[in-house]
Amino acid sequence: MNDQTNLEDEVVSKADQYLTYAVGKEEYGVKILSVREIRGWETVARVPNTPAYMKGILNLRGTAVPIVDMRMRMNISNPEYDATTVLIVLGAEIDGAERIAGIVVDSVSDVMNARSHDIRKTPDFGEDVNTEFVTGLADVDGEMVMLFDVENFMRHEDIYDSPGERE
Repeated sequence: MNDQTNLEDEVVSKADQYLTYAVGKEEYGVKILSVREIRGWETVARVPNTPAYMKGILNLRGTAVPIVDMRMRMNISNPEYDATTVLIVLGAEIDGAERIAGIVVDSVSDVMNARSHDIRKTPDFGEDVNTEFVTGLADVDGEMVMLFDVENFMRHEDIYDSPGERE
């Protein structure tokens, strides 16, 4: 073995790990360091006058956590809530403050390792395809996994309405 082989075999850090999950027939990954909790689906308190994909608010140990059904957000019609439906609670530091939100997905798959050289830029699909929450594509063992952009998601007006952005 040479030094190059040893470098390639070194342990992958948590920063290189992604929790993979399914939304419809697509596979996504979210940085493992952004995942606060994984829960089975449970009913949440509905908030009036919000888009249908905003499922409501979950009381998580005294914190009101907004919940977005990513299946509905991605226009997958009539998603079912069953034993495999999962709520992933995510956290990120945005503008110096910790923000927490949850996403509803069809199922959680696995933890994958993806280093920077495994990640490709998100292709331009044109105006008809919304990639605002996709930060790149990971090529892991020949399979493409879309990487979820937690920071951009947490900045979205549906999740947190920043007082500085209000009129």
